[in-house]
Amino acid sequence: MPTMNTSMQGKICLVTGATSGIGKATALGLAQMGATVVMVGRDREKGEAVQREIKTKSGNEAVDLLLADLSSQESIRQLAEDFLQRYTKLHVLINNAGLISLRRRETVDGLEVTFAVNLLAPFLLTNLLLDVIKASAPSRIINVSSASHEAGYINMDDLQLERHYRYLRAYGQSKLALVLFTYELVRRLQGTGVTANCLHPGFVASNFGQNGTGPISRAVVNLIFSSFGISPEEGAKTSIFLATSPEVEGVTGKYFVKSIPKRSAPITYDETLQGKLWEESARLVKLPMKV
Repeated sequence: MPTMNTSMQGKICLVTGATSGIGKATALGLAQMGATVVMVGRDREKGEAVQREIKTKSGNEAVDLLLADLSSQESIRQLAEDFLQRYTKLHVLINNAGLISLRRRETVDGLEVTFAVNLLAPFLLTNLLLDVIKASAPSRIINVSSASHEAGYINMDDLQLERHYRYLRAYGQSKLALVLFTYELVRRLQGTGVTANCLHPGFVASNFGQNGTGPISRAVVNLIFSSFGISPEEGAKTSIFLATSPEVEGVTGKYFVKSIPKRSAPITYDETLQGKLWEESARLVKLPMKV
């Protein structure tokens, strides 16, 4: 077990999708370094079991659990409210939760679920917590994207993929949108002491592909990921690095692979597209249009 690192003592870190896969490994790693870790998960029973496991393995009792369904904007707003009732600081926000859906489904808000969970959930949660993040500066926002963003493209007239849904296209679009969101966020955070970066965790053996699929589809997805994927612990390394390392203090607006900054897809640097996507995201989650 890693020794406690005093550099994370007193730091409050929120991790979405923290009850399995990369998120669970990230939460454990941060807890082992002495951080106060706020886990976000959907299922209370599973969440409490993972919470106990992380406390035991890390020897750190400062592991909290908040429940939210990230496909529901009402639930995300309640999550932010629950967090703000308990904490006055947030030093690290890791938007880790994600899914892939083999068929097109809509959320309770009438939005395509992959786009809603992989982009709009981090967009809304980040904005709702932005004041406390700024008040905690120097602080860090970390968005878990994917190399799949390189094959993605954005059609502003069909973000919900109502006309041509393919699950890999939906996933690639959502992860491309997350990188665009990160870079636009950086511009809006200039001078605040808050950094924002995104990353590709690697092809991880995880159960993130299970959401919204039938048993046969789940079996196929799980077989692919378990056969070829790296471990969640390996996949969490870049998230933990970006959350904790003094090497990236003040570093912002970068895309990391294996803890090394890389160039993301050329389209991600299109500032006009970044701005348009931000405005449309704000409209879809009913946020006021403000800088």
